[in-house]
Amino acid sequence: QVQLVESGGGLVQAGGSLRVSCVVSGRTFTSLAMGWFRQSPGKEREFVAAISWSGSGTYYADSVKGRFTISRDNAKNTVYLQMNSLKPEDTAVYYCAADRDYSHFRGSPQVINYWGKGILITVSS
Repeated sequence: QVQLVESGGGLVQAGGSLRVSCVVSGRTFTSLAMGWFRQSPGKEREFVAAISWSGSGTYYADSVKGRFTISRDNAKNTVYLQMNSLKPEDTAVYYCAADRDYSHFRGSPQVINYWGKGILITVSS
């Protein structure tokens, strides 16, 4: 059973920065591509960023490109999302996600294998 546990969320002012983390257990971390999604009230879950198992490949939603950075530490079974220049519209529950197939992050969230429970990030104006 793969478990993903997010941490580091909270309240931040617009223009500020925040880093969230996700620790993975129950499966060899390096067999998994990792990503982040987010969901705001009344909206569908949307892709934010993904990283390949080696860390050599990353891609981002246009809405966060240049502001957010995804990274991973395979020695710590952890993936990070560094968020800079935060905007009120970034307010959402952020979900850590894992899948054996990196290409799945380009499709519907429904095909993703594993999910964390989510962590709330609120950006105040």
